[in-house]
Amino acid sequence: MGWGVASRRSTPQMNERERGRERWWAVASRRSAPQIKLGTQFESRSQYTLREGVGSGKGPHNTRRQTEQGGGGRSVEGPLRCPRNSEERSGTERGRGLPGSGDEDMDEPVSPAGRFFLRPEMQQVINCGIGIQNPPDIPAIKAEMQRTLLRYHPRLSCLLVTDEHGREHWRPVPTLDLDKHIILVPEEEVDDGRKKKTTADAAPEAEGGDRQGVAEDDERYVNDYMASLTVSTPLGTDKPLWELHVLPPRRRCCVLRMHHALGDGIALMSLFLACCERADDPSVPVTIPGAGGGGRASRGKQTNTVTGQRMRQRLFRWWWWVWRAALVAWYTLLYVADFLMHSLCKKDDESPISGGSGVEMWPRRLVTTSFDLEDLKAVKCALNATINDVFVGIISYGLARYFELKSPKGPSKDLRITGLAMVNIREQPGLQDISSMIKSKGPNSIWGNKFGMVLLPIYLLKNFCDPLEHVTRAKAMLDTKKLSLEAQFSYHGGALIMSLLGPRIATLLNYRIVSNTTFTFSNVVGPSEVIMFAKNPITYFRATTNSLPHALTVHTVSYNGKASMQLLVAKDIVHDPEVLAKCFQEALKEMKLSTITKI
Repeated sequence: MGWGVASRRSTPQMNERERGRERWWAVASRRSAPQIKLGTQFESRSQYTLREGVGSGKGPHNTRRQTEQGGGGRSVEGPLRCPRNSEERSGTERGRGLPGSGDEDMDEPVSPAGRFFLRPEMQQVINCGIGIQNPPDIPAIKAEMQRTLLRYHPRLSCLLVTDEHGREHWRPVPTLDLDKHIILVPEEEVDDGRKKKTTADAAPEAEGGDRQGVAEDDERYVNDYMASLTVSTPLGTDKPLWELHVLPPRRRCCVLRMHHALGDGIALMSLFLACCERADDPSVPVTIPGAGGGGRASRGKQTNTVTGQRMRQRLFRWWWWVWRAALVAWYTLLYVADFLMHSLCKKDDESPISGGSGVEMWPRRLVTTSFDLEDLKAVKCALNATINDVFVGIISYGLARYFELKSPKGPSKDLRITGLAMVNIREQPGLQDISSMIKSKGPNSIWGNKFGMVLLPIYLLKNFCDPLEHVTRAKAMLDTKKLSLEAQFSYHGGALIMSLLGPRIATLLNYRIVSNTTFTFSNVVGPSEVIMFAKNPITYFRATTNSLPHALTVHTVSYNGKASMQLLVAKDIVHDPEVLAKCFQEALKEMKLSTITKI
């Protein structure tokens, strides 16, 4: 899952592909944006065909209504597809280009990580819920996308195509119709026992009675909608691989869907923040946590005048590097062996949240729990840890509490479960500066998926321990993980397997790793101040991905002093995700209380 190094194949067309790649990047860097049709919202649809079967089962995503303005109010049901004639593309489902058409010169190969995410077994789409303060203004959103989002990331205006060898490529489109990417979700109907009416009519009654209840209802609706998108709802390859679902105005939310082949959470969050403005002062750039502060710290000039002291320092530094290299080699060998064992046969102990092969197709539920960043920082400072250490400790202690509730007599034995964490392996940690991302091109580009996978072994003992001990053990484990090259091994090793053995074998190995572990965890840091997009302040960020063989997927995004944790569960395995979310909340409260009592 964490692979992103572009592989090169020895083919007779290599020179032509190299020239095509250079021309592609030259055109992508020169143009400000593709030619985009704004016009009247959802204008003439006579050239479109409807795509059926977007999702299975019932759910709000099964009906898309987009009303033509100036067309007598006629509505078109279902997501819309591009015309598929001989001038634009061939009749293949994967968008195969026409030989000799000249479009192949502009193609850019998909990276190994992108190819992995395009496999049917591991189709991954990032679903990001974006809360907004005011009702969405569709023309303003279109204009802002044209001005920023599509200009900064050229692949947002590229089709996925395959060549005669079955190799996937990105192909720029001459024009991009935003109406095909912006999906207006209709008002749902509610039954009050007397007659059915839309939620827009029911909203004033509810808001007048209980505003907190309205907020909870909105959160439940958004979570149910996003959960319905995570199972069997892929993005069509007849248009660039992204969509913006605008929920009913009273819900104050949009869902941005981007295929994981376009980039990881760090790249896409960095891209989106570059398109936003600060709500308090739009003239001040949005603060990007970690941007510009990563990499090696600059060292001041040594001014020692005593030769003996300088020699002792050099000797100590030399021995320190030797010892550190030995630790890196040892921990790398230890963790890489464990990684390989999980990709072959090693499996976690059975637990109330165990998943497995095929679970990715099971129905999902999504719940949200939020943490105050000040509480997380209090525990972090008390133990000289990091926010990620605290999060892993919360997950460990929260799961221990949840398992105790599921088994009142207590576990019969100590359990070991394993999490799968995504680690950014770019030279600069955290979010990236957009100017650096635009300048980076070719194999050294920091666009795309630049992360590796690491295993997080969590031991749940029969006897409860101090809440802070979970954070202490998480910190000790993560410190050794940072010394190893496990993430780099999964990244570069995956790219090598993809290049030598093909996507089928690479996908099989990664699918087994996911099937043999218990949960997924990722954490993306967002801005610390309120930002706005298209002059509309953003109230929250919440993200999740398409379902995996795991029965529990945990994604956290921090924004404006809060950290929102999304728990995506297989509802036939985890029947009470609200209880699990409550366990995580109580875990942090107990940890904070323990830090206060120990001072």
